[in-house]
Amino acid sequence: MLRVVGRREDGYHELQSVFQLLDWGDCVRLRLRRDGRIERVGPGATDRPEQDLAVRAARALAEAAGTVPGADIALDKRIPAGGGFGGGSSDAATVLLALDRLWGLDLGEERLAGIGLSLGADVPVFVRGRSAWAEGVGERLTPMTLPPRWYLLLDTGTHVPTAALFQAPDLTRDASPATISDFVSGRCVENVFQPLVAAREPRVAQALADLSRFGTARMTGTGGGCFVAFDTREGAEAARRQLVAGWSVHVARGLDRSPLLDALASAGTGTTGASPSG
Repeated sequence: MLRVVGRREDGYHELQSVFQLLDWGDCVRLRLRRDGRIERVGPGATDRPEQDLAVRAARALAEAAGTVPGADIALDKRIPAGGGFGGGSSDAATVLLALDRLWGLDLGEERLAGIGLSLGADVPVFVRGRSAWAEGVGERLTPMTLPPRWYLLLDTGTHVPTAALFQAPDLTRDASPATISDFVSGRCVENVFQPLVAAREPRVAQALADLSRFGTARMTGTGGGCFVAFDTREGAEAARRQLVAGWSVHVARGLDRSPLLDALASAGTGTTGASPSG
């Protein structure tokens, strides 16, 4: 669910949304350095670290902490970029939480969530690690227990220009504020951006049409990804087998608690760390 209920004086929009965590994520690997440098290594590393959200997260944490030993960051990407599935945001949150542990900073959840917000509106929910009702620009979070569901996720490969969507003249910016009860009851489950994107992006419109054979097809936030929820894994897998060939699809289970929190709780403070980010 994603609604726009107003616009702030600073130009940002007031949103209401629901974040559902999944048992699906990239893998972030961190190795401590001793020279204070922060480097992205391995596949996906580029010569433009200012555009790498995981590197930016590490550097923002280092700036907040002062002197740090540095780190090498490697990512095994499993979540497609640009689809609205939260891969980049969850990677950034993983870097913040894991380096806070490895560097011995102990800044606390509130401060880490604040650093995350400076990187992107979706990062704080992954720092806090709970499925949540979100308000503001996405930073005011109320943890939620959502019904057990399996999700058939479809990546359309369409990179939707989010900034342009927020400036679209046909965007509804004054929806009546909803409540958590409105969402749970099914009265408010729409994504205000879905009709805009479907009208502008034929591939997204086709994906929604194909998925609607199996249930209520929805778009992920402002991304080009789409999904349908199922009560069982078997139902989601059966639908995947029936989809028209050519789509990139994945089946994932919904979670109320991030696997990252469990990984950190069970991990010691060694010189290397690996944890799921989704």
